[in-house]
Amino acid sequence: MAEIGIFVGTVYGNALLVAEEAEALLKEKGHQVKLFEEGTLEAWQYYRHHFVLLITSSTGQGDLPDSIVPLYTAIRDQVGYQPELRYGIIALGDSSYDFFCGGGHKIDDLLQEQGAMRMGDMLEIDAIEQPEPETVALPWVEKWATQLV
Repeated sequence: MAEIGIFVGTVYGNALLVAEEAEALLKEKGHQVKLFEEGTLEAWQYYRHHFVLLITSSTGQGDLPDSIVPLYTAIRDQVGYQPELRYGIIALGDSSYDFFCGGGHKIDDLLQEQGAMRMGDMLEIDAIEQPEPETVALPWVEKWATQLV
């Protein structure tokens, strides 16, 4: 089975809740999973040779949460080209703001620029329509996990 690093960016805890539910589901499927609330570049470097699942919310201005900014900055400034990376991304946001799921888009854009391969589409979860984001995320995670080979 696959080794998966789940890297989380959260403001109010919803992204962490989704990550914990995803971790449990993936472990149930037999995968080796480690969750990082404040991921380090060292952890990223290890999992970029396996699988990464990014789960992040956004600030009101569409920025990444403070908890994941240091990792984003390190990836941007120190990693560079990483075509071996295979990842999935779940973005939480609120469509009443101008930059809906902006944090997720920001990190996805960076990884795409660095040659990484996103597995599947980015899942965008709107807090207005889905007050319980894990109910939308878990079916997506289950489908995403079928691609881990």
